Amino acid sequence: MTTKPSSLSPSRTTCASLLRELQIIWDEIGEGDSERDKMLLQLEQECLDIYRKKVEMTRKYLADLHQSLTDGQAQITAIASALGEAASYSRERGSLKDQLSAVKPILDDLSLKKEKRVKDFSAIQSQIVRISAEIAGNGVSKNVGDLGVNERDLSVKRLGELQSHLEELHKEKVLRLQKVDAHVNTIHELSVVMSIDFSKTVNEVHPSLSDHSSAHSKSISNDTLARLTALTNSLKQEKQQRLQKAEVEVERLNILKASKMKELVFKRQNELEEIYRGVHMDVDSDAARQILSRLIDSGNVNLSDLLSSMDDQIIKAKEQALSRKDILDKVEKCKFAFEEEKWLDEYEKDENRYSAGRGAHKNLKRAEKARILSGKIPSIIETLTTKVQAWEIEKEIPFLYDKVPLLHTLEEYTAQRQGREEEKRKSREQKRLQEQHNAEQEALFGSRPSTKKPLGQSTNANTMVGTPISRRTPLGRHGISAGKERRESGRVHNLTPVNYVALPKDDSVSRRN
Repeated sequence: MTTKPSSLSPSRTTCASLLRELQIIWDEIGEGDSERDKMLLQLEQECLDIYRKKVEMTRKYLADLHQSLTDGQAQITAIASALGEAASYSRERGSLKDQLSAVKPILDDLSLKKEKRVKDFSAIQSQIVRISAEIAGNGVSKNVGDLGVNERDLSVKRLGELQSHLEELHKEKVLRLQKVDAHVNTIHELSVVMSIDFSKTVNEVHPSLSDHSSAHSKSISNDTLARLTALTNSLKQEKQQRLQKAEVEVERLNILKASKMKELVFKRQNELEEIYRGVHMDVDSDAARQILSRLIDSGNVNLSDLLSSMDDQIIKAKEQALSRKDILDKVEKCKFAFEEEKWLDEYEKDENRYSAGRGAHKNLKRAEKARILSGKIPSIIETLTTKVQAWEIEKEIPFLYDKVPLLHTLEEYTAQRQGREEEKRKSREQKRLQEQHNAEQEALFGSRPSTKKPLGQSTNANTMVGTPISRRTPLGRHGISAGKERRESGRVHNLTPVNYVALPKDDSVSRRN
């Protein structure tokens, strides 16, 4: 029995060992020589076919490598030529794969340069087309960025030529924009002067001139510039014609303006005087108005500045009036107290005041209140004097009321009031002595029939002591006497403050003086 040969490892198997193993198998089978020769011939043919096919594939791969190397070299030469650069590739010795590995990085680098250069050309060409269209006045296509680039000439020299051309177009555009803006500004000024609708006027030249949005640029075409030039000249001629006709109207308007401004100035002066008069401050209206008239008529003063100055004076006058308000309120209280005191004196002279006549009850109540108020007059005067003194210390000027220092008036009134009180006291004392004398006479000689006095004759003791005393108060409605006023004006004329005002004085003082 034939033993089966051990199988060999595939990695150590060779054609000869396989053939020997095949012979052993055929021996066991009992295969004839003819069959064996036929099978061996078939095996040889199959091996030849396999080798032939492998050789053909390798030969084709070799041809492809040669073609890739040739194409790469051709692309390097073409791109370098388009870029205007010398081909930096030199054929190296070695296998085809080594040569292809050397070509690839060079080709990749040149391809990136070409791509960037194409983008640069495209950007510059787009701007050139856009600006050229604006200058020509043609609409710019939305697909201006899709313009083709001649990739056969991407040299730096050509790119520089396009860049120079673009810069020239930019300068031309700037100059044209300056001209357009100058024309538009001139048209705007003329439109304002002549009351013309500016937007409508420039819109008739080109709609972009009245569109202030940044979405559309202004038209700078030759046609637009020509129409703007013609419109500017036309408006200038119209302005000149109007100026020739408008001189008389301008003069009339200037006169009217001066009149209105003068009216406003004097209206401010009236307001200023009302503020001063309202707080009993003196202002020389006639002199102030004469000065204002001379300033306005001279034409040497800016009326707007004058109005502003008067507004400032009004503000200051209001501040001064506010600082005097508290004292003036006290003055009014004093005046009311003085009037009530005067009425009470007159009332007490009336012998029929207690008769059951009409209104007697009201008079009794008023007399009661007047007596209380009269008793408060000294404290009222004292409080007012303290406030006036504090005001004068703060402002460093006398407090004038109707041109007279208020403190001086209060002092005079106090002295007059004390004089009247003294006269009343003497009158009461004399009346008491007279009544005592009459009583003694009646006790000695008996009663005598009373003599009935005519109606309206006063029995007041003031009729027995000489000149009656006037009941006008220093803060009443009447002014001081001429003599007193002359003495006061001679004393304070050169020191008259801004708030110079006067208070009326009692006529009786003037008579005594």
